[in-house]
Amino acid sequence: MNKDNKNLNALRILGIEAVNKANSGHPGIVLGAGPIVYTLFTKLMNLNPKNPSWFNRDRFVLSAGHGSALLYSALHLSGFDLSIEEMKKFRQLNSKTPGHPEFGHTQGVEATTGPLGQGFAMGVGMALAESHLASKYNTDKHEVINHFTYVLCGDGDLQEGVCQEAISFAGRYKLNKLVVLHDSNDIQLDAPVKVAQSEDIQAKFKAAGWNTLKVENGEDLKAIEKAIENAQKSDKPTYIEVKTIIGIGSTNQGTTKVHGAPLGTDITTVKQYFNWNEPEFTIPKEVSDFWKVNVLNRGVAQNDQWDKMFEVYQKENPQLAEQLLKSINKDWNIDLKELEALNKGTEQATRVSSGEVFNLLSKNIPAMIGGSADLCESTKIKGADGNYDFNSKKGRNIMYGVREFAMSSINNGIALHGGLLPVASGFFVFADYLKPALRMSAIMKLQTLSVFTHDSVAVGEDGPTHQPIEQLAMLRSIPNMSVYRPCDMAETIASYYNALNNKNNPSVIIATRQNLKELDHSKTIVDDVKKGAYILSKTDKANITLIATGSEVSLALEVKNELEKNNQKVNVVSMPNMNEFLKQSKDYQDSIIDKKTIRFSIELSSTYGWHRFLGDSGKAYGIDTFGYSAPAGDVIKEIKFTSSEISKDILNHLK
Repeated sequence: MNKDNKNLNALRILGIEAVNKANSGHPGIVLGAGPIVYTLFTKLMNLNPKNPSWFNRDRFVLSAGHGSALLYSALHLSGFDLSIEEMKKFRQLNSKTPGHPEFGHTQGVEATTGPLGQGFAMGVGMALAESHLASKYNTDKHEVINHFTYVLCGDGDLQEGVCQEAISFAGRYKLNKLVVLHDSNDIQLDAPVKVAQSEDIQAKFKAAGWNTLKVENGEDLKAIEKAIENAQKSDKPTYIEVKTIIGIGSTNQGTTKVHGAPLGTDITTVKQYFNWNEPEFTIPKEVSDFWKVNVLNRGVAQNDQWDKMFEVYQKENPQLAEQLLKSINKDWNIDLKELEALNKGTEQATRVSSGEVFNLLSKNIPAMIGGSADLCESTKIKGADGNYDFNSKKGRNIMYGVREFAMSSINNGIALHGGLLPVASGFFVFADYLKPALRMSAIMKLQTLSVFTHDSVAVGEDGPTHQPIEQLAMLRSIPNMSVYRPCDMAETIASYYNALNNKNNPSVIIATRQNLKELDHSKTIVDDVKKGAYILSKTDKANITLIATGSEVSLALEVKNELEKNNQKVNVVSMPNMNEFLKQSKDYQDSIIDKKTIRFSIELSSTYGWHRFLGDSGKAYGIDTFGYSAPAGDVIKEIKFTSSEISKDILNHLK
């Protein structure tokens, strides 16, 4: 049907030419899903290639990120800043066309995708952000926020666990501005889909509360367009299954052979099939003109119309407009003195301190939204203004349910959408479930905030399954991740303050279940915490340095007292953020950790990573085994993590 549609075929051919030139990539989806992307871009989506960050644009997420050549082809033809020369450099070093789409690297890419399922979940987050912001800022006269989120996924996406979590979540909250298009070609990398999957996908989506549609022929442009138009009218999220032929037009169409291998000489067969006779990487003027009129010009006109409406909106609703613009620009309202006034010197768990700080920030920052994976009462993180729901969209507490992976991925989507500051919380040991999404936050340099509580074996009776050991080392190992483990209320306040001012990286705050003493800080420590570590207790001519984090900082002070009774001179360093400390100058690091002293680290976690600070003569105190199910005090005694035991061992170590 589309053999002679040159405007569509240009999209397909340019994509497979890029794959062929790179001798690497996935041509099957470029050919098979081309009509879906063509219909979205040229017929239905509102976007402005000359203003890619237009706030009310429709969002398109290629969850099947291996199909990047298809997206790049569409972006080039649409008029985004992606030249034909960049198409020729597909998958090459420093090109704008990397192997999988990268947010912030290539203009028009809304999310970094490739790890299957996560793009789907991020699309859910974008749709939630749209619904919340629309309810908050739209008026009867002006719909300043009114757009759709479109996700293109494949069979592999829908097999991922995070997808199942996200499908359930989106259906429960009736995110009707979300439209998922499934490139349903019945083929995955190893074998036909039926080898690995047998359930009725349509029934699964329907059971989860989705509107479900099906296009039997993926080459039928009118049927695809009609299905999407029907989806736009639904009061539920919509799943559209589009039956396509992977690698259509190639010798191996419909087989695994065309999924992830360049076409090679078979590209000639494909070009003949689609009656394409243009030289390589050449787009005829009539094709360029078509895309310019139907995407670029249309998008510019829609953007201009919105701008004019927003000018009127600003005049008639100055406070709402100002609040919205501040949120879009991440102009958070943070009063440090007001935060510091929360500190009453009370002995309490840092999860309680964290909850008090979060509540104040949430009250003062209308853009702050989030909650926990069914643990609000334990983590003390509960968004303001009631629960978000389909009939109360202004609520800022999101009940994610026990869907940790989706929670973090959804928050990535919220952050990508803009205008909101997403927060997620849970027990620290379950950071394992979130890790792939946290990694994506870091890759995309998104400002997201994750708050983890119950941070050590001091959790006690819940035992090894709930006692984190290796999680701190795991999170600290992620590039671009800022990991705070505060020792008291003062450090908790400083951690939040610095996290919210770090607008181009994800931050994690890790808090205790057990009560901690409020330590004596002689001055404001915001800058100290920003640098990652500082000397909490200094002694002239020290011969020992103790480095501790979180709940073990007060323990280190007790160990110092024990050692000083034995004629030792001790400095105590609090290191609430190892990652940030490692970014400081060597001079600063050496001023905090005196290499002339014998150094010991004290942290109720894996000792992995600590030896870089300790030299050959130092020692790391931690726990490199799994924990125990017993009251916290008994666990601590069992692993000999008391001031008397540690100080005794240090003295023996010095002999």
